[in-house]
Amino acid sequence: MPKDYRGERALLLAAVKEMALLGLVTGSSGNASMRLPLEHGLERFLITPASKDYSKLAADGLVAVNSEIEPVDGDGVPSTESLLHLAIYRARPDVGAVMHTHSVYATALAVAGRPIPPVMDEMVVYLGGGVEVASYGFPGSEELATEAVKALGNRRAVLLRNHGLCGAGASPDDALQACVLAERAAHVFLLAEAAGGATLLPADAVEAERGAYLMRSGLKD
Repeated sequence: MPKDYRGERALLLAAVKEMALLGLVTGSSGNASMRLPLEHGLERFLITPASKDYSKLAADGLVAVNSEIEPVDGDGVPSTESLLHLAIYRARPDVGAVMHTHSVYATALAVAGRPIPPVMDEMVVYLGGGVEVASYGFPGSEELATEAVKALGNRRAVLLRNHGLCGAGASPDDALQACVLAERAAHVFLLAEAAGGATLLPADAVEAERGAYLMRSGLKD
């Protein structure tokens, strides 16, 4: 009998509702997922359904899928961006949740093809450094997933070219906070550029803060 993942559903739904309330997405745009415990050695994750308005989404509307993105629990159709989530989980064992948003300032930079450089200390401490821009991939494609993983590296946020933002974290709330911080950094960077030009953090500060990020996250360069 399949598990209903009640606790995991509650955690992911809360983060998804907050994502929508914060204006990081509109309607059914964007998506979010959460890694599930292995079952008989098989990987699974819980993900938002395709084309479902978040204001109407309930916990049982989230879809549990296997490594082939086949539903194993839930009646909805998994997000069309499921390959993106799966690719990040496979590349990053430390990641327990992924969130993809279409927030305004981060998306503006993604459209411009401009990364968010390390202009604030908290970016390096909590995101692992600047936020890079992945090469373009068609939405829902393996190419998009591959390019996103490449540009994400061991950091916690990446811009998807002409598309939006993707955040990763240990939990759904952690992934949400990565997206919130990246959007705030994008906003600050654009304002600073308009005010005469953004000043980057000193290189030694970035090195020290990134070291703290790697140590806290259990990651290596």
